[in-house]
Amino acid sequence: MRRAATGVGLVLVAVAMVHAGRSDAELAASGTLRVSFAGEMRPRTLPRKQVGPISVRIAGRVFTTDQSDPPSLKTIEIALNREGRIDPRSLPSCTIEQIQPASTETALRACGPAKVGAGTFSAAVAIPEQAPFPSRGAVTAFNGRENGRPVILLHIFGAEPVPTSLTVPLRFGSARGHFGAVLRGALPSVDSNIGFVTGISLRLDGGRRGRPYLAASCPAPDGFPGAVFPLMRAAFGFAGGKTLQSTLIRTCRASG
Repeated sequence: MRRAATGVGLVLVAVAMVHAGRSDAELAASGTLRVSFAGEMRPRTLPRKQVGPISVRIAGRVFTTDQSDPPSLKTIEIALNREGRIDPRSLPSCTIEQIQPASTETALRACGPAKVGAGTFSAAVAIPEQAPFPSRGAVTAFNGRENGRPVILLHIFGAEPVPTSLTVPLRFGSARGHFGAVLRGALPSVDSNIGFVTGISLRLDGGRRGRPYLAASCPAPDGFPGAVFPLMRAAFGFAGGKTLQSTLIRTCRASG
């Protein structure tokens, strides 16, 4: 994952979670609260000197060891490996106003050419005087713009127990050391109607070869067949101020 000519950095990080519970999952813990976080990228064989298109899958699960309700998830911060790139100019973009509020189908009709990924979420909906109602829905990622700046818009739609539509902008920042770009998202206050998020999965796609949306190279030195590298560092902030953090270490093979 070599650095490319873009200030946004590598989103490769954002899509590298796989289904929680796999052997490559990382587990972050504080008291009884747990976050299972994992990731993968495809392909794992990448150019050594230049960048090639990639896709990344992400998935995570929030739970407790004593079966109590976890606190509401409020913020997500993903620090990406400093090598690689995301090129928002390679696709059309859309705004929050075009997809919020809307069903998944309506959002796709408005911004289909800007779609960069899709997945699912699970949550527990707070219902007065009843146990939380389990809910599942769709997550659709769009190449977006906010105040003239590139963002990734996560459109979240659930149909039960009542239709609920949220759009979470992932805004770009920067980090130091092994990491470069940082994606930061805050769930809106309407999240209190959901209760608490229990899981999310998402696949971000690289797009076409000529000018991919997501691209990376394998940072293996000359003469070495591959490399071990920190793919991403994720931090999850919860109501009450608690934050859980973990880092994914992955491998790649170099071609060329």
